[in-house]
Amino acid sequence: MIAHRMSKLDSSGIRKVFDLAQKMQNPVNLSIGQPDFDVPGEIKTEAIKAINDGANKYTVTQGIPELRDALLKRLQKERGVNAESIVITSGVSGALTLAFMVLVNPEDEVLIPDPAFVSYKHLTNFCGGKPVFVDTYPDFKLTASHIQPHITKKTKILVINSPANPTGAMCTTRELKEIAELARKHNLLIVSDEIYHDYDYEHHFDSIGRYYEKTLILDGFSKSFAMTGWRMGYAAGPASIVSEMIKLQQYTFVCAPSFAQYAVSGSLGTDLSKQISSYKKKRDLMYDGLKEKYQIIKPGGAFYLFPQVPWGTDEEFVTSAIQKNLLIIPGSVFSERHTHFRISYAATEETIKRGIDILNDLARR
Repeated sequence: MIAHRMSKLDSSGIRKVFDLAQKMQNPVNLSIGQPDFDVPGEIKTEAIKAINDGANKYTVTQGIPELRDALLKRLQKERGVNAESIVITSGVSGALTLAFMVLVNPEDEVLIPDPAFVSYKHLTNFCGGKPVFVDTYPDFKLTASHIQPHITKKTKILVINSPANPTGAMCTTRELKEIAELARKHNLLIVSDEIYHDYDYEHHFDSIGRYYEKTLILDGFSKSFAMTGWRMGYAAGPASIVSEMIKLQQYTFVCAPSFAQYAVSGSLGTDLSKQISSYKKKRDLMYDGLKEKYQIIKPGGAFYLFPQVPWGTDEEFVTSAIQKNLLIIPGSVFSERHTHFRISYAATEETIKRGIDILNDLARR
């Protein structure tokens, strides 16, 4: 009855933890990858105005022209990226789905960092491609020297996510230039997921799209504007790819949410410096609170830490944490290894402190 392609998808380990969270009484929740602040007031005002003004119908499939034009200009000005075309999507997940369905043929190899965001592997499998994992342990740095040994005649795509989920690791400009050189040599397409670019605590963020023209940049507003439920993302890059994504969007998502397109279009200049500064403080609080008892790499961006488990497997350790009313995610959700776990510090300082106490207690088994 069910299509064979579905057998290649596991139910997300993150969803399992979310489902568990619904049943627990006041858990210390360090599992959720969404900001703990609300959509800024001025953006809500724009959204309400758009709804009241009648922006409640379909937009053109590729997104409203004023938002597309503004985003292309911003990419040029802020990241030095001259993208040929752009499509507004239902979140970055929508952009990823369209991109992989448009690009991945059966047997195509897709290079994916290990660890990495869950969707890359599952979408590759869903499209009949072959995920090839580039091991980035122990420092989680994706480099040309790590990538090179995995390239074959079947390699088509390299996925980059900087700042990264689940590690918070970031590529330096030098690393990006070396990766671009390698991609050019082997004629690879790079899919660069830049959804966390605003959460850049040491001001090191750079986009590989600046150095390599065969880059499809995926980005959006779920994390920066805390609008995970509004489903606002985009894909920008070679016109030949974007036009096919637009064609497929006609028959799938149709268009991104209309009111949200207008709201974001009028709010691109919203100042997020307070929120980013507060998240840098949370990162430091979490890292400093755990570094004595855990092997842990200090992240440069996003809002995650990816410590090594002090004993047992990741599942055993996370089960013990849940028994102490702490929600964290097993590392094997994101990785081929069972050695780490993910913490999201997108939480109140009080929740972070409670989490630190439980984790430090757990480390003493």
